[in-house]
Amino acid sequence: MKFSKIIYPIFEEATVAYHITDSVDALINNPYKEKSIESYFFLKNWIDAVQWHLEDIIRNPEIDAVEALSIKRRIDKSNQDRTDLVELIDSYFLDKYKDIIVKPSAKINTESPAWAIDRLSILCLKIYHMQQEINRVNASTEHIDACKAKLSVLLEQKVDLSDALDQLLEDIERGDKFMKVYKQMKMYNDPSLNPILYGQK
Repeated sequence: MKFSKIIYPIFEEATVAYHITDSVDALINNPYKEKSIESYFFLKNWIDAVQWHLEDIIRNPEIDAVEALSIKRRIDKSNQDRTDLVELIDSYFLDKYKDIIVKPSAKINTESPAWAIDRLSILCLKIYHMQQEINRVNASTEHIDACKAKLSVLLEQKVDLSDALDQLLEDIERGDKFMKVYKQMKMYNDPSLNPILYGQK
């Protein structure tokens, strides 16, 4: 089975699970075995879903400044959690393909498998929310038609991105491409690298 066919249903499952409560404070109930790759995929989409809604909340023009700062801090932490999880997923692939004999002609890809998976998770959320806009009972016909057109593009993108991910993994398995992962090395969260933080000491 194509890898995208395994991943995407887990993303959909997580998206639906989040929207049962539709609360950024809801506790995750991950149905997959702890530390399994499936559990990482479920968690990945859950983190993305929570951050999606935090980004909605902080854009409220009437939001209290103290609340906005609190939400911004949560978004910063979510971004770090997301990056850490992507790197963890890439570690899975590095281990999975560690014994592959790389061909002399092999090339590196512009992004690692996990970052493509990250994009697929976000795309799942875009598709879900665009469908919600289409289903809005109080929306105008023009709004619904515009959202239908956008959904069509998103669904096409889902096919293309899924195919590209599967092709990348197949190329790696054949030794036609190789993985090389760089840690993100985010500087703004590191007290030793952010001058605002280390300047306070």
